[in-house]
Amino acid sequence: MSDRTGIFAGDDPFEIARRWLKEAEAAEVNDPNAIALSTVDAAGMPNVRMVLLKEIEDDAFVFYTNYESRKAQEIDGAGKAAFVLHSKSLHRQIRVRGTVTKEDGERADAYYASRSLKSRLGAWASKQSQPLGSRGELMAEVAKLTAKLGTNPPRPPFWGGYRISPTEMEFWADGPFRLHDRFRWVRNEGEKGWNISRLNP
Repeated sequence: MSDRTGIFAGDDPFEIARRWLKEAEAAEVNDPNAIALSTVDAAGMPNVRMVLLKEIEDDAFVFYTNYESRKAQEIDGAGKAAFVLHSKSLHRQIRVRGTVTKEDGERADAYYASRSLKSRLGAWASKQSQPLGSRGELMAEVAKLTAKLGTNPPRPPFWGGYRISPTEMEFWADGPFRLHDRFRWVRNEGEKGWNISRLNP
């Protein structure tokens, strides 16, 4: 579009997203890659929670979690999810909706290995989203697994990544007098090309 310049410049929304995230990393105090991830359960009731976006690929966004968690169960059930990345300091948002597949191979292994030892052991110990009697129970499980697994635990079979392949992306930037700039990229599932449109604030 003729007026899509400046921070919106470019035809590749993933490149724009990477650029915005890099700029957020220089501006945000904490967790510039935090996203609000939205899913729905079998009854259609929505859920939302914060997770950390770990990679922007050429055609997808990747985060990691426990496959037995509520979010994972809802993702597996629906095969779809949405998220928003809000950069408060920069007054920008990226909204994404799309289909979801697992990242359960070498990339998941590599990311898991890059985490701190305590985080790797914590992934083994936490039965995410399940009731917990006390923090003491959790710490006792961590201690037991530390003795069992040692200093190089393998990635748990119930822990890995999810890859969101967008069918819709929206970039929002704050404007004066609430006359914000909004651009939406839309495509059908499986397509490569995008239809781009400017939206009213």
